[in-house]
Amino acid sequence: MEGFRPWRVATEDALYSAGGFYRRGPGPAAHFRTSVHASALFATAVATLLERVDAALGHPDPLDLVDVGAGRGELLAAVARTAPAPIAGRLRLTGVERADRPEGLPAAVRWAGAEIPRCTGLLFANEWLDNVPVDVAELDAAGLPRLVLVEPATGRETLGAPLDAADSAWLDRWWPLASPGDRAELGAPRDAAWAGAVAALERGVAVAVDYGHRAANRPRGGTLSGYTAGRQVPPVPDGSCDITAHVATDAAAAAGRVGRGGQALVTDQRSALKALGVDGRRPPRELAVADPTGYLRALAAAGEAGELLDPAGLGAFHWLIQPVGVELSALGW
Repeated sequence: MEGFRPWRVATEDALYSAGGFYRRGPGPAAHFRTSVHASALFATAVATLLERVDAALGHPDPLDLVDVGAGRGELLAAVARTAPAPIAGRLRLTGVERADRPEGLPAAVRWAGAEIPRCTGLLFANEWLDNVPVDVAELDAAGLPRLVLVEPATGRETLGAPLDAADSAWLDRWWPLASPGDRAELGAPRDAAWAGAVAALERGVAVAVDYGHRAANRPRGGTLSGYTAGRQVPPVPDGSCDITAHVATDAAAAAGRVGRGGQALVTDQRSALKALGVDGRRPPRELAVADPTGYLRALAAAGEAGELLDPAGLGAFHWLIQPVGVELSALGW
C-alpha cells in the first residue's frame, strides 16, 4: 500500500532521522516533564543508588554512571554537581544519546552517541525503552494478528500482512490478543535493546525507568501515543511529536537475564525512591517558628518529592532493576 509503512519504520524516521523529533531543538524537556526535570531529588536518589552499587562492587576505579537516553544530559550534570566525595574522584559519567552533545555540559561528562560502552557501576535508562520504536499488531475480524501500517504524514492506519513467525511467537508468549480489534505493541526490539544494555555491564546494576505494564494488566487497545509541548496528541509519525508506547516490563526483564543479568526486580517508582531516601512527608509545623527559611525549603522539597512519588503520576512508573555480578540484597532491595 503506497505511502503506508510499519509503525517501527515510521517511528524511527520521525524520532531519529536527521531532522527528527529527538535530533533537533531543546530536547525532551521542552515537551514533557520527566522525573529528572521535576526535581533535583531524583538525581540525589540516583547518586544514593550509585553509592550503594559502589560499595557492593568494592569501590572500583573508575566507577561508571552511564545514562542511556540521556536527553540533553540533565541527570549527568546534576550528579556531577552533587556526587558524594567518596566517589567523585573515581566517577566516570557517560551520556548515550543519538542527539549531538549539548552545549554547556560539564567537561567531565563523556558523550557516546548511540553506542553503550562497556562499564562497571550503574547503567541508568530513564524513559529510554518507551522510545525504542516498535511495530503494532491488531487482531482482524477473522482472529488473525496482522501488522498495522501507518501513513506518516497523517497518522491514518490500515492493516497489512499477517505477522511473521518471530513476531507471532513474541505475541503468543507476552501479549496474546483475544478479540477482533485488540492491539499490541510488539516489544521484541525493546527486549533486544535492554539485553544489549545489560550485556554492556561488566559488573553492576542496570535500571530502566519507564511507563510499563505486565502480563496481568496488558491494555487491550495498546498504548501508542504522541506528545508535544506538554500535551498528549494523536501519534502522527511526521516528526512533529514524540511517539511513545508503554514497555512490556516483564518481557524486557526476561531478555535482560539472557543478556547476562541476574534475577530482576520490577517495582514502582514510589517504592524505589522511598527505598533510596526520598520522603514526601511535610516538615513539622514547629520548624516554621524555629526556622522559617528552613521550613519553606523543606516544604518545597516535600512538594517535589510528592510529585515523584505520586501513585497516579510519576510514582507509578516501573523500575526494572537488573544486577550483574552483585546481589540485589546488597543494594537495599
